[in-house]
Amino acid sequence: MTDAALNRIAEALERLAPPPAPAPDLAAAEAFVWQTGPDRLVPVPVVSRVDLSLLVGVNRARDTLHANTRHFAQGLPANNALLWGARGMGKSSLVKAVHAAVRAEGHDLKLVELAREDLPSVARLLAHLRGAPSRFILFCDDLSFSQDDQHYKSLKAVLDGGIAGRPENVVLYATSNRRHLMPRDMIENERSTAINPSEAVEEKVSLSDRFGLWLGFHPCGQDEYLAMIDGYCAAYGLHVAPDQLRAEAIEWQATRGARSGRVAWQFFTDLAARHGVALA
Repeated sequence: MTDAALNRIAEALERLAPPPAPAPDLAAAEAFVWQTGPDRLVPVPVVSRVDLSLLVGVNRARDTLHANTRHFAQGLPANNALLWGARGMGKSSLVKAVHAAVRAEGHDLKLVELAREDLPSVARLLAHLRGAPSRFILFCDDLSFSQDDQHYKSLKAVLDGGIAGRPENVVLYATSNRRHLMPRDMIENERSTAINPSEAVEEKVSLSDRFGLWLGFHPCGQDEYLAMIDGYCAAYGLHVAPDQLRAEAIEWQATRGARSGRVAWQFFTDLAARHGVALA
């Protein structure tokens, strides 16, 4: 066999079994996105977030998550957290804002975003993070599972850690519109078709029970909605007559057919543009 043929065989084998990826540079940033194919932690130079003080109407959830995160950053016991409830009420914004607030206190705390589709690779991610000098929040945004979706079994590896246990320097924060991470009709279908209905339902519902913290987010009232907008105006130095601001804000939410933190921010974005105020 010629040298050229041997080289081609060697190159083909390398493509089938590529060398292991180099260890990630965890000092490169304060936040990362986990990507697969190949596995890598992509640094995020600037995290898109709002200040913790601007999150109005979620005081209990804010204080509870902040305290849990501070305890974790200090090396004390801390719980995995599930932030569930109404859309647009600041669940993911709260996670990112709390991360920034705890880092501002001087703690070496990193944020790693993990997509639901990449949950099967979570064991490889934990292998990178285990034993690192920093502490890490794994952040899975908009988490939910559908019929015949087996990704939830991979999530158990993060929550329970298997025989090795979850790394001491890793905690999981997830957001979802669903309290039990899966639609009610899926649970009802399991109850009606399974050989042992209670066992089939328990297997799936028990996943959310593995989160030590359940933080509920509920639709906001008009007063909270207006308070959010007032907070944005104060933070960015935008001055509008109170009666005019109230009338425009109520008209905006009426055209959207909803009130939430997201709607309040969208209104404020439009308001700031009309008044020539840049949002940094």
